[in-house]
Amino acid sequence: MFSLVLSESALELVPYELENHPSVVSHARRLGKNPFEILLDNSWHFAAMRGINNEMKRGRPDLVHFSILEATTIPLYLQNKMRLYVHTVDDKVISFGENVHIPKSYHRFAGVIEKLYREKKITSGNGDMLLTIEDKTFSELLDDINPSKTFGFSTNGKKNTYEEIAAEISDNACVVFGGFQKGHFSDIIQGKITDLYSVGDESFEGHVVIARMLYEYEKTIFM
Repeated sequence: MFSLVLSESALELVPYELENHPSVVSHARRLGKNPFEILLDNSWHFAAMRGINNEMKRGRPDLVHFSILEATTIPLYLQNKMRLYVHTVDDKVISFGENVHIPKSYHRFAGVIEKLYREKKITSGNGDMLLTIEDKTFSELLDDINPSKTFGFSTNGKKNTYEEIAAEISDNACVVFGGFQKGHFSDIIQGKITDLYSVGDESFEGHVVIARMLYEYEKTIFM
């Protein structure tokens, strides 16, 4: 079973230094929650986020939502042939259980993730583990996965095609995609990737690359 990791994902609660900003306070009040209980979201908190550290990799939980939907609504995942992890920009790891159905509505998705941050785990009605979250670095996650190879996708990588990359992915490999809007993997992340590839001259959104890559990999095992 191979592993897919969304790395440095723009998915985090509002950090303490922004909790009192007017845009955050008003948005939290509208949701009926405390500022520290809601996801940091550039759509609502743009003024608060201006100039914060690592700004371009933060505040886009909607993009992470797109990528998760691409990965969890395909045969590869539904037939339990792939493990999914979300590593966040603030070094937390969300682990997905089997056949987890993420809400297609972004607002419901945000509510699920905010609940996960509060309760640390979400289970089904019969007690099956659906989602867990814990403090963990990308390096620690890779130590847990212990893959034979770690593939990454970046415009800085070696040019190759989806088909050729898919043919190289073994059952115990790990495939890493950026869970952020712009930029490149940090040096720490890139240093852990054994095979870094580029699939075109343009910079595609992460969920597009995920969809195309997983489709090509599915063809190698289902067709």
